[in-house]
Amino acid sequence: MESKRRATSPDCDINHAGSEACVLLQAKIPVPIAPGGSQQSDLPYAPPSLYDEFPMIRANCRARFTAADFDFIVGTLARSQTDHISLVDLLSDVETRDSILDHPRLVDAILNNCGHLRISSQFYFYVLARHVLQQGGIGDRKLCDYVASLLEAFSRANQLQMSDEIDYRAQQYISDMLIALTRATPEQAFLLRAHIGNYSLFISGIFHENTQRRSLRGGPDIEFYEQVGRTNYQLVASHAVARRCELDDVFEGLADRFREVRLALNQLSDQLLNLDDPASAGRSSLSL
Repeated sequence: MESKRRATSPDCDINHAGSEACVLLQAKIPVPIAPGGSQQSDLPYAPPSLYDEFPMIRANCRARFTAADFDFIVGTLARSQTDHISLVDLLSDVETRDSILDHPRLVDAILNNCGHLRISSQFYFYVLARHVLQQGGIGDRKLCDYVASLLEAFSRANQLQMSDEIDYRAQQYISDMLIALTRATPEQAFLLRAHIGNYSLFISGIFHENTQRRSLRGGPDIEFYEQVGRTNYQLVASHAVARRCELDDVFEGLADRFREVRLALNQLSDQLLNLDDPASAGRSSLSL
């Protein structure tokens, strides 16, 4: 049986500044609190900032590549000093850069690296997400960029690990967000629905095995998350805020191809990421 290739974690310190987000969308969301409970304890498995805000995820991984990322590209692909100079020039052109980012040697270099990669997490997730999405027949680079940003944001918050208890609470988190929609303003509703779509894609994509196991014990199945995610992406696709942030086409694509994107993320989870699997002892787990 073919062994799984697991990507090691990028050796980087990511600072999520708010300058790249739609500032108008840092809206407070009213979240219901259970009697005798606290807001934070009732909504586990989410970044702490999400208890109060739902910052916008943008399709901007490529715009945030670092000098170390470009050094990695050149060091991986250049075979001579002449190649080195040519690649540096080519990477300054956006369209050519996108073609270079599709080079299979970049994926191999990430997957075959035995130590910590000195690249940014946005580069790491873009290259791997692009790889599995292309294999799944999805070639839209902007959609891929958004999915990579989603993975970066959620993986930092959740450490790409999920226990049964967290899995159970994730269901309640979805329910609480759906309830919160009843008292949200239009702008808040946009943020909530976008986050519900993102969250459903992340859970069903990266943690599909946990979801399937829990569904056998009465929990929501993969189809539940697919339906919730697809529906909410479709609703935000037609929102004025999506058009203003130039994400309407991304949301429409995610709504139309939710299952295909989810299956690609299943492949990413199963074959390329080390999700603290005991069978992968000795390998670095991905913890950003």
